[in-house]
Amino acid sequence: MPRQMIALVLISLLSLTGCSVRKIQKLPVATVQQPEKEKIVGVTTIKGEDVSFDPPGASITNGTLSATVKKTPYTVPLDQVQRIWLERKEKSTARTVGLIAVVAVGTIAIVAGVIAATKQSCPFVYSWNGTGYVFDAEPYGGAISQGLEKDDFSELGQLRERNGLYQLKLTNEVDETQFTNLTELWVVDHPAGTRVVPDIQGNLHTVAGPFAPLSAHDATGHDLLPWLRATDRLIWEPAAVPDAEGNLQSEIIMTFPKPAGGAHAKLVANAATGLWGSYMIKQMTALRGRDLGAWYRTIDESKPARDALFAWEVREQLYALKIEVEEPSGWVVRGILPGTGPFISKDRIVPLDVSHVRGDQLHIRIRPPAGFWALNSFAVDYTPDRALSTQTIKPATARDLEGTDVLPDLVASDDRYVAMPNVGDTADLTFRAPPPHPGTERAIFLHSRGYYKLHLTGTGEPDTKMLDAIENVPGTGDRFAADKFGQWQIAKR
Repeated sequence: MPRQMIALVLISLLSLTGCSVRKIQKLPVATVQQPEKEKIVGVTTIKGEDVSFDPPGASITNGTLSATVKKTPYTVPLDQVQRIWLERKEKSTARTVGLIAVVAVGTIAIVAGVIAATKQSCPFVYSWNGTGYVFDAEPYGGAISQGLEKDDFSELGQLRERNGLYQLKLTNEVDETQFTNLTELWVVDHPAGTRVVPDIQGNLHTVAGPFAPLSAHDATGHDLLPWLRATDRLIWEPAAVPDAEGNLQSEIIMTFPKPAGGAHAKLVANAATGLWGSYMIKQMTALRGRDLGAWYRTIDESKPARDALFAWEVREQLYALKIEVEEPSGWVVRGILPGTGPFISKDRIVPLDVSHVRGDQLHIRIRPPAGFWALNSFAVDYTPDRALSTQTIKPATARDLEGTDVLPDLVASDDRYVAMPNVGDTADLTFRAPPPHPGTERAIFLHSRGYYKLHLTGTGEPDTKMLDAIENVPGTGDRFAADKFGQWQIAKR
């Protein structure tokens, strides 16, 4: 059977096991071309209010949205709406199984046509949740060359045991080749009343008494607390457009309680790379034209080149966000929060030294460039880490789309990879589920390692002028992304 036919048959089966869903998409108004033809079941206003409508939803007349809320008439002008909630029921195809099954909490959903035009990422990981496979992780985002290969630590909040096994499905759903080096599960039994959250190095921390921010505002005084105080449907994700003063980088200051004597804090951040920021990885890489192959070789072979790339990421904050703490001497960088894939936003810990902070409040500042970040929630925990029982579980079976045993390629971090070069490629993995420890709660994390290669032609003249500006002139990457966003808005009208 040809590869494409196998993919189509497999995806058809997937649609019967949970990947064809009725879902609610939370979409920026500007991305919905004909909202009057959609089933609108709620809105998020520019004030951060989340409003759910009574069935059958809302109608739009002369730029005003009308509905009922708890049987009471409700109206709101569209220009006062930040996102509209659309209910859609769609079936999977070989090219869109993951893109239309984005159902996990924290997922940054967007119109399927926009996704098809912009999605650049990495494998999608689906967990068996008891009734079907659901999108649950998106590892090693931004690792676009072997020299940038990275480890990823994602909690699989949807994964459930089935006949003594945990089951995962890895899929390639975009125009790239994905190389997976290692997959294993960390099964963590932890004290009741705590949560377990990894940091970017894969260290596991307990969270027992998190403080939500007392306040959060931007430089103009706009209250962002409704957006950042809880992991929910309110996601602060400004489009890649300048503000009223022409700025593309915002400034957000959050205030948290600080107990007396607290010297170390765990910042619990739920944030991801914005969809447009993910798209810009491909756009910036494509600027290299026929020099692309040479650039890949440099990144793969030269640690100084990789260090310089990371320094640029931190300087520009496009894909690595500086966490600043206010101290008596001023603002000091105390942590770095790297971006993740744009569709799944998971909690991550950023350990912070707060021993120099005076008083009973902790002030944290971030400065995200517009269009590059989707911010859901932040919290701070000062409790010491508790003891954990962690078991590392290697896959018991692993087979690709054609039934080939690929288990030897996934059990260790080495020079063996499972390569998925085509849209529709998959790998099915099972893991033996260990018995739980009495009196504890269980969290499961996927530790994976790999990278991917964008399908770029690597031809044509390199845009050396733009590349030099992006690399050496602060803020040029923001402006490049904003220009591309403006062009895309014009093209879609």
